[in-house]
Amino acid sequence: MSLTESTDCDLVLYTNPRSRGQIARWMLEETGAPYRQVLLQYGTTMKAPDYLQINPMGKVPAITHRGQVVTECAAICAYLADAFPQAGLAPAPQERASYYRWLFFAAGPLEAAVIDRALKVEVSPEQQRMVGYGSFERAIEVLAQAVSAGPYITGSQFTAADVYAGAQVLWGLQFGSLPKRPEFEDYAARLTQRPAYRAAKAIDEALGQAASTGG
Repeated sequence: MSLTESTDCDLVLYTNPRSRGQIARWMLEETGAPYRQVLLQYGTTMKAPDYLQINPMGKVPAITHRGQVVTECAAICAYLADAFPQAGLAPAPQERASYYRWLFFAAGPLEAAVIDRALKVEVSPEQQRMVGYGSFERAIEVLAQAVSAGPYITGSQFTAADVYAGAQVLWGLQFGSLPKRPEFEDYAARLTQRPAYRAAKAIDEALGQAASTGG
């Protein structure tokens, strides 16, 4: 586990255990770099002036690293992969086409399709040209093809793209926002065996339980 309570740590995660901050924590655990956490609450500390200076959106997660601020989960994943190259979480620069493609597919068309479906937003056939995902069914089919083409979404190497896309698949299966297709279940099974995923999950589950019990 790379979480530390030291205030001297130059890598800080701003998060809530019941948020997309779980994605950033998983990515941090994959890097193996020491970091500390600042836990924020919805509607209060997330909207406080000091945090709004870090993320004016008043959302989590965010990270700070050596004076740099990064928000948005996909950006955090990409940044950390580059900041800690020894972890091997990004392909060589000349081999990143697929890596960038699927990282931002998951952050753009896929997430929009899933959220719109959850919010019961109806996109007519005439409107499909206006939305990046076209149709929910098309986005899901493309995702299924991507995660079944190899052990990981870019091929044989686990990368930061798997952290972000994988989180979408894991949550989708858990909450029913993605269909329980074999392609997704097999991919999820591979990801949940990773020690970093398990370490990150254990931290956030413990924090969530403590919040529920007032501990």
